[in-house]
This record gives sequence, C-alpha cells and structure tokens, in this order.
Amino acid sequence: MTRRSIDVESFRHHNPIPGACRIGPLLISSVISGRDPGSERLPEDAGEQVANVFHHVGEMLAAAGAEWDDIARMTFVVPDIAIRSMLNGPWLERFPDPGSRPSRHTHVEAGVTLSCEFIAYIEE
Repeated sequence: MTRRSIDVESFRHHNPIPGACRIGPLLISSVISGRDPGSERLPEDAGEQVANVFHHVGEMLAAAGAEWDDIARMTFVVPDIAIRSMLNGPWLERFPDPGSRPSRHTHVEAGVTLSCEFIAYIEE
C-alpha cells in the first residue's frame, strides 16, 4: 500500500509533517489546533477554536476522499473541562445518529490550547 500525505490550505504544520496520513483505507491525523483557517491566528474564544477544529477536520477528510461517517475516533485535548460541552453542538451536527457515532475522548490538560486528532477508516 502507498502512504499519502494529506495537506489542506486551511491548516498547515510548521514542521515537515502533514495534516493527516492515509495508507489504504486508514486515515490518521496529526494534531489539529483551533487556528483560524489559512492563518496563524488562534482566537481567544474557545467556541471559535472548536469551530475551526471541526472545519480543519472536514477539509482533511475531503482531501483524503473521506466523509464524517468514516471517522472511528476523535480525541480532543482542552485546557478547561468546560470546553467539553462546546464540542457537543458540532459533534451532534456531524453525528446525529446515536446508533452510529465515533468514539470520543476529551483530555483536560491545563496550559494547552485546544487540539484534536482523529482516526478514520475509508471503505474503498
């Protein structure tokens, strides 16, 4: 199988790593922060950061030929437990069926900025 780097204009890393990597049907992201699309600016508002993260994930999925339904797991790191509830609105928009949602883990770590990673499996 061929490994393919997935990069999108809305989110790029400073280091020489892609936004995500696809090998066959497996798609795994690198760390995705809540920066504004196409910018280095990190909004102060946590709700804007959450919206940005979901935007970046959507762009990466599309670039890899995947959809939201292909996500198996999302992991979020947040600086404050209160941000966890902010994830629920965009989560329910993308995964409205309670019988078909990916797993999700939210880890609280003081002093970090909001970030996300995901794993998807894309049916050929």
